[in-house]
This record gives sequence, structure tokens and C-alpha cells, in this order.
Amino acid sequence: MDLNLATETGQLSEAERIAFWEDRARRLDWASEWHTAHTFEPARPVPGGDLTIPRIEWFAGGTLNAAYNCVDRHVAAGLGGRPALYFEGEPGDRRTVTYADLQDEVCRAANALESLGIGKGDRVVIYLPVLVETVVITLACARIGAIHSLVFGGFSAEALRFRVEDTGAKLLVTTDGQFRRGSAVPVKANADAAVAGSAVVEHVLVIRRTGSDIPWQEGRDVWWHDAVNSASPVHHAQAFDAETPLFIMYTSGTTGKPKGLVHTTGGYLTQASWSFEYLFSDPDPAGRDDDVHWCTADLAWVTAHTYEIYGPLSNGATQVIYEGTPNTPHPGRHFEIIERYGVTSYYTAPTLIRSLMGWFPDGVPGEYDLSSIRVLGTVGEATNPEAWRWFRENLGAGMAPVVDTWWQSETGAAILSPPPTDTSFKPGCASRALPGVGTRIVNDDGDPAAPGEHGLIVVDRPGPAMARTVWGNPQRYLDSYWRKFADQGWFLAGDGAKYDDDGHTWILGRVDDVINVSGHRLSTIEIESALVAHPRVVEAGVCPIADELTGHAIAAFVVLTSPVVSPTMVDQASATRAIPVVDQASACERVETPIADLLRNHVAAVIGPFAKPAVVVVVEDVPKTRSGKIMRRLLTQLYEGSPLGDTTSLQNEACVPGIAAVLSRR
Repeated sequence: MDLNLATETGQLSEAERIAFWEDRARRLDWASEWHTAHTFEPARPVPGGDLTIPRIEWFAGGTLNAAYNCVDRHVAAGLGGRPALYFEGEPGDRRTVTYADLQDEVCRAANALESLGIGKGDRVVIYLPVLVETVVITLACARIGAIHSLVFGGFSAEALRFRVEDTGAKLLVTTDGQFRRGSAVPVKANADAAVAGSAVVEHVLVIRRTGSDIPWQEGRDVWWHDAVNSASPVHHAQAFDAETPLFIMYTSGTTGKPKGLVHTTGGYLTQASWSFEYLFSDPDPAGRDDDVHWCTADLAWVTAHTYEIYGPLSNGATQVIYEGTPNTPHPGRHFEIIERYGVTSYYTAPTLIRSLMGWFPDGVPGEYDLSSIRVLGTVGEATNPEAWRWFRENLGAGMAPVVDTWWQSETGAAILSPPPTDTSFKPGCASRALPGVGTRIVNDDGDPAAPGEHGLIVVDRPGPAMARTVWGNPQRYLDSYWRKFADQGWFLAGDGAKYDDDGHTWILGRVDDVINVSGHRLSTIEIESALVAHPRVVEAGVCPIADELTGHAIAAFVVLTSPVVSPTMVDQASATRAIPVVDQASACERVETPIADLLRNHVAAVIGPFAKPAVVVVVEDVPKTRSGKIMRRLLTQLYEGSPLGDTTSLQNEACVPGIAAVLSRR
């Protein structure tokens, strides 16, 4: 039987599925082989007590080193001269790093870490933008068995402090500053505030990036160029047990405080490495020397861990990493980079696709040569069909396959995606499970959902990259993911989904984002997709608001492709923004009402009158986590004036007061 078909239809036995992953694990270099391929002990009742915490193990007894598999083995195979990284800084500085160069720098960084007292099991928080050094220090941690936790360089001191304290980190790695939207932004002060009073952090390792003047604490602070550049380039990579923790990945925090998900070495690297090859490498191995991969995610996001660090590098791939924002100094920056390096696989978020649609409503200018692109990919939220079509037509010449992936920080690697060799794509559809994993869509009682019925997506056959626990809080791991379907042993993803008549899966967003209007259960993503399909809308965030008559009403926050302006309402600076600067309530009313009515009627025509938003609010941006997911519960809280929940995981926290100001004028 065909393996892909067997795994998709659930006809592969559990023994055959485990054998599949054992075969994929042997793609890596192991110092010693495992004695037990897989153990799963689901949550089970304890007599007179609660449920047990699930236990997951893969390749127990096997030993390996993740950094060796990503760097040294390629050099040993004679590929030291192959480019590993094409780095492009936001100001325009560029650097090519070969696998031999990367081995040299990772070994130096590993020696530097050990000289600072870092060893196996110690936690290192990495607060950096997308730099070569970010990849180097991440692999150096893996090389010595330290547990890394990357933090988005745009996060506040408060968000950083939470992660430093939660991990109990001994070392923080940061920069003097970072380039963001054309400016050098200070960073070191945030790092200092985050570790102020810490009795655990022993050192702050600082990379000189912008040359900014920074505060300095003698004895604690150490310059990267002093500690790393002068260290020995020779370092022996020790092999660690497969279940050794590799990194802690904090969830986006869409509800409650972020959870520190623990991913271990052997199983994670196996699934990351194979799934990268399956989704992005040239199907013909003979053509892979010409592959150039670009995952546009910030390195602190799990997508970057899997498809920008461990996945590509374990395959000996060449890839692009870019420091800056996609429209600096102009909106075509990504197109320039694709052309310059001959990018063949381009993996990005629907948020960016919608931004490109807004910046280039007439399509990608002909001056850019994007003909190198062979495969496109999306990740984050479900892709709106209109954005999917624009993406494929403009960046893939209407022919490139689109791997529209669904997965989570918890799963560690892609779970659903159309096969990259498929030619019968459904725009915005996650399709079916990848080989070796499985999902179901069920109702609240665990019964199968009928085609078209909104249900809960569960992972019934997790891959080896699945998170093992929540750092310091295994009870939260049980309660968040395993308690609801403990009897079946299913992982609750927290997303809604539905089958179509062909059995393909459509992701409908977080379960908490379902809106119930007079008994109609509506997905926020479905309404947002209808709004984005209108030529005037580039981004939309939809949320429920209380309504005495219907239970919920729909509020739509929209970013327009071009300003709706009155000459009395804008100044010169604001005239180029996506929204007007509203000076008074009457002006807001005059300008908003026509576009609001237009968009309400548009949604009614696309979905039905019951889906018509009660309110349309024009804003400059909608709050998004660093993974590009819209924080819809925050929109509800802003609209209703209730206390805001945790906002530390937002990538664009500055938009919140702007939304509040617009709402205050209504």
C-alpha cells in the first residue's frame, strides 16, 4: 500500500507507523541506537485521585547531538564550502556563511558558553533579532546540552522578564541594539530591566550590532567579540540521550500566561528534518544542490526553529535569513531578496501575504524576477482563499504548489498540508495529515464530525516532535491538552475545523473564536476571509461582542488598502497610512459609515445575512502575536472596555492604544 495514502486514511498500523519514524530517524547520525522506539502512556485515572500526566518518549536510549547533525556531519561529508546561510541585514549588509564557517563559529560559541559556566541542562535565554549570531548561539547551546529559549527581539522588558524568570536562566544573550524599520532601536536597557534583581542570571552576553551606547555592568556583562571570537574553534560534540530537553518554546499567549513547552532532542530533530525534506526539498535529490530556502519567520517562533534552523541545517540546505521588516526601505524588499539569492522555497505567514496584497494591488511589478520559486508555503492562521490565490498567482506564476501547513508550537512540526507534489489545491485548505501523523475532527463528546459540521481538531497520532511537558507545570500540560479526551488518548489542539465532502480538513481558528449569533455558529476566519476578499480590505480581525438579543454580535476591525480620507481630517504624515486620523466623532461617523455599510453588505452577500457584522471599525493595525495570529479576545476586551488580558506576546503592542483611541470616538 502507498505510505502516504495509508497514513492519510489511517490504514497504517501503529507498528508500521513507528517503523516509519524509525526509518526517518536513521537519516540522522546517532552515536548509539535506541532500545525502545516509542512509548506513550496516556492520562489515566489514579484510584482516589486525578489523572496521571501523559508520558511520551521516542528513541529512548539512543544518543545524538543536534548541532553535530546540523553542521559537523555536512563538513565531514565534504560539504564545508556549501553556503549554509545567506544573511541580509535590514541596512543592506550581507554575509555568506558556509557550513565550514558555521562549524567554526558554533564551536567557538560552545567553548565560550562553557567558559561562562554553562553546561548540560542550564537554560539560556536568547533575546536577539534574526542574525547569524542567533543561529550560532542556538546551535552552541544544543552542542553542549544547554536548553535554549529564544525570545522575540521586539518583546518588552516585562515579556522578557517573565521568560527569564520562568526558565530560571543562567545566561541572557542580547545585542546593544537592533535595526527595525530603518532605525537603530536600543535593546540592552530592556535586557537589563528584565534581569534586574535576578539571583540566577550570572552573565549577559552582548553582541555589538548597531554601535549604540549602552549601560554596562562590570563582572556580569560580557561582549560577544571578547568571549566568542577569541575562543578555540575546536570543540568535541558530546552525544546526549534522545529525550534530553533541547529548547523551551513559549506559546503565543492568546489566552492566559504563555506556556513554556519543552521539546526534546531526538524525536524533535527526526520530525523537523524529515518534514523539511518532504515539504520543501526538490523532489529529485539530484536537484537539491540548487535549492535555496527562505522561511521569513522571526527566529524566536517555533516555525523558525523547525524550518529555519534545525530542519534546513540538518538537511545541509542553503537558506536565506533576513533581519528586518518586509517593507524597509520599500515594500518590494522581499522580492529583491528572492531574486538576489534565487530562492526556490518561500515559506511565510498569511499576514505578510495580505500586506503584500495591499502594497501591490496590481500584482508584483515586472521588474522583479521571481522565476526561481518552485514551492510556496504558508503557516500561522488559515490562509484566506483570496490571499492564497494572490500569493500563488503573483509569486508562483500560478503554477507553484502551495504547502498550506497547519501545526502548532505544541506539535513541533507540520501536521497537515497538501502534498507538495499535489496539483489539485483548494485555496486555504490544510488538506490531510502528513505521513506518520494523524488527526480527527470530532464534536464535544468525541464523536466524528459530519462533513461541513464545525468540530474540534485533535491529534490522534502525534509525531515524535510533540512537546513533552510544560516547563515547571506538568499539570497545565495535562489540563490544557490531554484532559478532555483522556479516554481516547487524543491531543486537543484548541482549534476548530471541518471536513469538506472530500474528507479534506479546513481549519477554522481557535475554538474560543467561534461566534454564536442567534444559534448560527460562525468561524471568525470565515468572516475575515469574506472581508479580505473585498478589494478595499487588506487585513481583518473579527471578534464576538455581547448582544442581549442574539447572544453574540460580530465586530469587525479592518485595515484598508488605501485611506478613506476627508481633507479636514488628516495631516501630511497620516495621509499615506491605511486609515485616517480622526479628530472628532462627527468626522469619524461621516467617513466610517459608507465603508462600514459596504463591508457589512459584502459579508452578507458572501456568507449570508446572519454573518453581517454589527460593527465595522477601521483601524491602522490589528493585534497579532509574533506568529501572525490575530489576538481576537483582545479586540473584544477593547470594544467592551473590559480589563485587557496578557499582551506580552504581541508583536505590535503599540497598536492597542490606537484601537482604543478609535473606539473612544465612536
